[in-house]
Amino acid sequence: MISTPEVVVVVVTHNSALDLDPLLDSLPAALGSVVAEVVVVDNGSTDGTADLARARADCLVVSQANRGYAAGINAGADAVPGAGLVLVLNPDARLAPHAVELMVEALKRTGAGIVAPRVVDEQGRLAWSLRRAPTLGRATGLGFTGWAAVSEHITDPRAYVVEHPVDWALGAVLLVDRTCHDALGGWDESFFLYSEETDLCLRAADAGWRTVYTPHAEVMHAGGGSGRTPRTHAMQIVNRVRLYARRHRRPASAVYYALVVASELSWLARGHQESRASLAALLRPGRRPAELGCPPALVPR
Repeated sequence: MISTPEVVVVVVTHNSALDLDPLLDSLPAALGSVVAEVVVVDNGSTDGTADLARARADCLVVSQANRGYAAGINAGADAVPGAGLVLVLNPDARLAPHAVELMVEALKRTGAGIVAPRVVDEQGRLAWSLRRAPTLGRATGLGFTGWAAVSEHITDPRAYVVEHPVDWALGAVLLVDRTCHDALGGWDESFFLYSEETDLCLRAADAGWRTVYTPHAEVMHAGGGSGRTPRTHAMQIVNRVRLYARRHRRPASAVYYALVVASELSWLARGHQESRASLAALLRPGRRPAELGCPPALVPR
């Protein structure tokens, strides 16, 4: 254990054996002069991920049952309570040299509660990692137009050139001020998977903490490291409705729900077969993933 690290780096894994070593190997150069403790929280892997992590000398391993991404983050942050900053990383991320140093510098300079870096894909192409807050217009499924009124994804390249506040950002790589983390009670574990980063950034804004994007720090994110299935797609869509419903009154939430159903129907008509599972979960409360613990109401909360 490193005494009084400035940053606790939390990597939440689930069957991530192929990704973990390259991520951890990229950390020293990314940290630079930042003193950090690395915690790998393994959520019930069956592919030897935890054993692989334990074989290394550069990380602490916390093994637990799979209680979801947010629960893993909270467990990792709790493992090193003295660290003033919490860096959350997906195992399929790779950090460029000095990336963490630059994120820490941006957080301190701007007074932000959360900092998001520039994200690129495996080919080095810019990823649309910045998002707008959910609205009724953005539930229509018309995001492919790129119009701000109907799209959560920010696809204007100019938004990725300058440092600026954003509503929320991709949760694969986020640096969170510990005071902000603690004030929010950590990440909301009820989401299990998907929407937890949206919830965190929006709750942070409610409490007066900004989320700031910095283009100076770069991270490669492969995406899909834990796999993509109809079940996980259903989680994503149900959680999208839950997030909105928790933040708005029932009439608006009912409209949002109906728009999401219509959007998923349109995706199914265009051949997106995973939407069968999301529609079943939306329309039949008993078909919702048990991990979400949803009450038996038509509009999930």
